[in-house]
Amino acid sequence: MPQIDDLPPLREVIRRHGLSAKKSLGQNFLLDLNLTARIARAGGPLEGATVVEVGPGPGGLTRALLAEGARRVIAIERDERAIAALEEIAAHYPGRLEIVAGDALEFDARAHLGQERARVVANLPYNIATALLIGWLTEPWPPWYDALVLMFQREVAERIVAKPGSKTYGRLSVLANWRCETKIMFDVAPSAFVPPPKVTSSIVRLVPRAQPLSCDADALQKLTEAAFGQRRKMLRQSLKSLGVDVGALLAAAAIEPTARAEEIPVEGFVALTRIFAGQAKGRV
Repeated sequence: MPQIDDLPPLREVIRRHGLSAKKSLGQNFLLDLNLTARIARAGGPLEGATVVEVGPGPGGLTRALLAEGARRVIAIERDERAIAALEEIAAHYPGRLEIVAGDALEFDARAHLGQERARVVANLPYNIATALLIGWLTEPWPPWYDALVLMFQREVAERIVAKPGSKTYGRLSVLANWRCETKIMFDVAPSAFVPPPKVTSSIVRLVPRAQPLSCDADALQKLTEAAFGQRRKMLRQSLKSLGVDVGALLAAAAIEPTARAEEIPVEGFVALTRIFAGQAKGRV
């Protein structure tokens, strides 16, 4: 396998640092540096860019990001065993790799970036991938990132890009496409990983919309959770848990009470959210 740099092969790094993948951390390592380079490029040219990476592990994708020209990579790693391996990469690329030892769910990107914008490129640990994405999608807008290039299980990727009427269209589809343009870039076979997962993975690119439709993110999350929590039911039933006059809510948004959540486009959920938030505010 051709090398993208003159650092040791990843299998040697894993062996030397005792980096057997931990299921509890959602770890599956990518060893094909040609593949990690393809992932690194999936969001566009990296020359001069600042990149945030979550869960670098032994550093295969980290090395690709730096080799492809990223000016600065901020790598967030919870596994203490991987820090030494990442420090070797940092020594090879002086001043370009910042290692943050900690939990990505608690990472304050703006504190590290200031006014600078970054790109997120990551083979996300499966066990926190959706939680991280929702956090990034619902934070104050405009966001601190100019693109998200993320690996998910294929079924999660399909939910992210799903359109209304699809069986995979759900709460995550609404949140993602409300604020971003989404696209599955390519699939990654289980055999590319160590250990190989039982499912195919996909690289998804999300690019923030300059002017997403305006509505309260917390209210949208609450409303979509109710709507899709009982997706087989009509909205007149599934939205009752919100504690508002559902008939009036649907009428004000010009949505049929017999409609189901999977039939409503993002614009419809935004309209519902605006009215719902207004009703909730009126009760305070």
